[in-house]
Amino acid sequence: MKALVFHGPGQSAWESVADPGIQEATDAIVRVDAVTICGTDLHILKGDVPDVRPGTVLGHEAVGEVVEVGSDVRGVRPGDRVLVSCITACGRCRFCRESAYGQCRGGGGWILGHLINGTQAEYVRVPYADLSVHPLPGGVDSGDAVLLADIFPTAYEVGVLNGHVRPGDTVAVVGAGPIGLAAIATAQLYSPEKIIAVDLAPPRLDAAKNLGADAVAAAGEEAEQLVADLTEGLGADVVLEAVGVPASFEMCTRMVRPGGHVANIGVHGKPAVLHLEDLWIKNVTITTGLVDTYSTPTLLRMMAAGRLPASSLVTHTFPMDRMEEAYDVFGAAADTGALKVVLGEQRHDVLSVKES
Repeated sequence: MKALVFHGPGQSAWESVADPGIQEATDAIVRVDAVTICGTDLHILKGDVPDVRPGTVLGHEAVGEVVEVGSDVRGVRPGDRVLVSCITACGRCRFCRESAYGQCRGGGGWILGHLINGTQAEYVRVPYADLSVHPLPGGVDSGDAVLLADIFPTAYEVGVLNGHVRPGDTVAVVGAGPIGLAAIATAQLYSPEKIIAVDLAPPRLDAAKNLGADAVAAAGEEAEQLVADLTEGLGADVVLEAVGVPASFEMCTRMVRPGGHVANIGVHGKPAVLHLEDLWIKNVTITTGLVDTYSTPTLLRMMAAGRLPASSLVTHTFPMDRMEEAYDVFGAAADTGALKVVLGEQRHDVLSVKES
């Protein structure tokens, strides 16, 4: 089969690799119909995630059809159309029993495209299939559903829920990429008074407005002043960091009000300064987290009911064999206007590059 293989920082290739096979009785083999590229994949290619060994197939999000299952798999069978979660869960360890699947100690957690071969391939082996794939409701489009493999549960759980967004809150979302936009969409489920989106790219700020942000600003002093003006100098109740760079995290801590929440969603490759000399007196709560994906079944039901604006986040689509081109487009988002890039080997007739 063909797959996107990591060969070290700055090096990857769409090339032939061995087909995956059942290794454990709890495995499933999925033929991939749709995949997407995550900002974390770009971090891997930059060398920010040293756990990823050269020779690893990248990717941790997919939709496809089950073609084979191990003898212990009970929840799905060949022919089922499924969402492959970015998080694998053994279901037996202490963390899995608490629905903290991202911290699984039984061989799960974030392993696809990280510690084992991932989803940016024609076929993928999914360990612990009963908890790690989700049957898709009928009528849900593959290109939409693949956004529930990672970005929507990540934005919702690590951002909105960890940040304790409540009715009437002022919420600032720093970073209007795919995660930030999904955070804007899911924060609205809790009826905040205002959502303020912050980014450097005007097209992303336009996308944030279209998804429901009440105000937007360029990152930096302009954004901090806007938050101060809209809150009478108090600061935002909740600030969501969806970039993953030190400057954005530090800006979030300056935007939050006393007693407020900063929920860090971004993947950080470098240290960020924690200004406790300013924060210690403000009763600020700062949370971090890897997504657990416990919310995925709920989000799937919401998508089936038409209550998640997933398709509006997809700006570019490609056939699978144009994976390297898709990476170039996604990696140059400031120039291409890319938000979310979806690839599909089984849909050559309908997939094409959209106007950004």
